[in-house]
Amino acid sequence: MRLTVVAGAALATALGVRIVRSRHRRFLHPDGRSFPGELEVWGLRTGADLIDRPGRHRVTVRISKGGGTRPGRADVLGLAVRVHGDERDLDLLLSTCGQGRISRHLPVPRRTFDTLYGSILAYRTGTRRKIYLAARPDEPLGADLATIAEGRILLFADDRPFGRVGFGRALPARTDAELAFDPIRNTAPDLHPTGAIHGTRALAYRLSQRWRGARPADPAPGAVERTAAQR
Repeated sequence: MRLTVVAGAALATALGVRIVRSRHRRFLHPDGRSFPGELEVWGLRTGADLIDRPGRHRVTVRISKGGGTRPGRADVLGLAVRVHGDERDLDLLLSTCGQGRISRHLPVPRRTFDTLYGSILAYRTGTRRKIYLAARPDEPLGADLATIAEGRILLFADDRPFGRVGFGRALPARTDAELAFDPIRNTAPDLHPTGAIHGTRALAYRLSQRWRGARPADPAPGAVERTAAQR
């Protein structure tokens, strides 16, 4: 019992130190690189305009390490794709996951960026259909974040490819630090995360971004309510 208390206290202290140190940087996925790119969509039939309508979109891609481990060490890796829109951006956030029927819905640490990324939880489309998003590099990215310079990534909806993201030279570190993704508010009525867990992330993202001094996404109470209500 005493050992459990000590271990719990140590964990709480470590988390506290991590939070304090994150005052001017991300608490999660602190180490990452961002790139300008383009998303080419060839289309499916899911009920989401972004996925169903063929076209090209300007995007910003961020590849990151969730815990900020040293190069070559396992970590939950992240892939964020911001699809720039005329009125509002759409942020898709994926992380490394298992490849089995069940494990694909669980975050799994990986040593290389050449692996499967998933949305973990479901997205709901305009036809109220639930889909799971995923991504996989179309060409090797490697295991060292610092050496990633360009690449191509395939995007999937329920294991069916619907588009490809191509990206080039990395953006400046300052630009990367100023990016503030929000997968709850930066969504579309016909493509948004759903469920109570996603609902709690709405507050977490807001607090984290304000804590590190980043400009958060514009308010979107309808999007937050839609996600929490699983509509």
